[in-house]
Amino acid sequence: MRMASIAALGLAIATQAQEIYLTTTGYTTRPQCTKSTASPSYHFQPFSYSLKETVRYATSIPSPTTTKTYAPVYEDAAKHLRTTVSTSSWGNWLPGQTVISATDSSNPYGQAAWSSMWLNAGLQNYTTTGIFSTTVSPTPVPTSELVLPPRDYFGPTDCYNFPDDFIFGVAGSAAQIEGAVALEGRSPSLLEKFASASCPKDYVTDENYFYYKQDIERLAAMGVEYYSFSIPWTRILPFVLPGTPVNKQAIDHYNDLIDTVLDAGMQPVVTMLHFDSPLVFVASDNIDRVPIWVTFNEPLLYAFNFQGVDNVIHAHAQVYRFYHEELKATGKMSLKLNDNFGVPKNPKNNSDIDAANRFNEMQLAFFADPIFLGKQYPDSILHTLPGARQLNKTELKFIGQTADFFAIDPYTATVVSPADEGITACAANKSSSNSLFPYCVNQETKNVYGWNIGYRSESYVYITPTYFREYLSYLWNTFRHPILVSEFGFPLWKESEKELSDQRYDSTRSTYYLSYMSEILRAIHEDGVHVMGALAWSFIDNWEFGQPSQFGIQGVDPKSQERFYKKSFFDLVDFVKARQR
Repeated sequence: MRMASIAALGLAIATQAQEIYLTTTGYTTRPQCTKSTASPSYHFQPFSYSLKETVRYATSIPSPTTTKTYAPVYEDAAKHLRTTVSTSSWGNWLPGQTVISATDSSNPYGQAAWSSMWLNAGLQNYTTTGIFSTTVSPTPVPTSELVLPPRDYFGPTDCYNFPDDFIFGVAGSAAQIEGAVALEGRSPSLLEKFASASCPKDYVTDENYFYYKQDIERLAAMGVEYYSFSIPWTRILPFVLPGTPVNKQAIDHYNDLIDTVLDAGMQPVVTMLHFDSPLVFVASDNIDRVPIWVTFNEPLLYAFNFQGVDNVIHAHAQVYRFYHEELKATGKMSLKLNDNFGVPKNPKNNSDIDAANRFNEMQLAFFADPIFLGKQYPDSILHTLPGARQLNKTELKFIGQTADFFAIDPYTATVVSPADEGITACAANKSSSNSLFPYCVNQETKNVYGWNIGYRSESYVYITPTYFREYLSYLWNTFRHPILVSEFGFPLWKESEKELSDQRYDSTRSTYYLSYMSEILRAIHEDGVHVMGALAWSFIDNWEFGQPSQFGIQGVDPKSQERFYKKSFFDLVDFVKARQR
């Protein structure tokens, strides 16, 4: 054979080894893992049409008879706070309301003071009311909504099971689903102030603040085991600082939310800060029944300068030690990091490899080296970022080993190569206007042969399952902690412009989820990587910071707030359930 033919054959074999991932659904048993060698036997037989559709019934986990606790109850935990707090309730900031309507102007934490925060935020003319004004009582999900979609022809062919303790669930965040931003005592956050004036705001979104019981009912009907959500700082402490009054309505609300999750047979995963920093410028709440806590969500996106990251790392360590050492709590705690995994444009080119290592180091090791390994900040940080300094021995001891697992939001990958003038020259000129500073690498979405790195979405996400598996190996072998895939998801191209039936039939999103879950199984069983769980983003289409991207495995009609399941939800659940022992 000619060399070109041999190369083509090798490429074909490699492609077969990696598999082509397409989706399937409706498995009640495992797919066959062996090929039939029998010769065909041709014959005639009576023909009749058969009904291919089946009905999927609710498979929620039975409500528990007892509730496991991981920490002291709120009243006991509050005794550990270094300041005394009182409980208060405030009203609502409605369109047209002004601070003049409150008469308690002498009270620094009264209704007038709370209203003035909204007035000073310059948001007094927005529409804040939705369909609901009180908590909606849940109703059972009709069986008609639980009918399986038609099966796709191809699907994963793995023969692996998930470990018994594997965490499977879905995720959302308060700012993106709750709405009710100025109701029941919540004060302004940065998102209301700085979201682009031309973009839709988060004032109503999915009205989950009042509709959470029905949302949880819908998740339970699909057999979801874990529900990840966030608690807004500005609901718990409207005046933000320690020693200011706690909002009793908020405490009661999130207590009931956690109880509703537990009563449905699910487990809560709680994030304490998910982009919604208080506008005034840490939280206090319901710690006893929550097994998994996250302190910060993706701090890289809002704290990428040396002082910002340094503050996040110290704050995280303080909360972690308070939780485990003062409260003697037994749940697990970490922070969520994000990084579109940097892969070298040419894996045989040392310069590209160095660029990928630098890219991942600056986005991950900046946080992870001190927290997970007790190591100094990376040289790439110390030699590049203005104001960078080394952590001293006391700081390293305090910060080190202050995470119980490695939470990562690994949506996709990015192709990396050095800056055109070289990394060293780019990094040395700290006052440079070079758009590549401080990473000093090129980031793109095409590989060395000019192909897109994967199938494109509406946003930055490309379907990159094999790189995802490599990413998991990188994280496990570098930072040496169990990995929680705390978010991953895929927004279809212009999904919002499609008819409802086409939005529901989101096979490309299924391809994303099933290929990534397949690679998790391969990472666990073939690479020895401890992946402790995966949480799909998002359990419903939500407010993506004013962007049109829809990540949800459920859709929502914003006018009626009616929800509908998408095909990918069924596919993802069936994939996991068929691979549980």
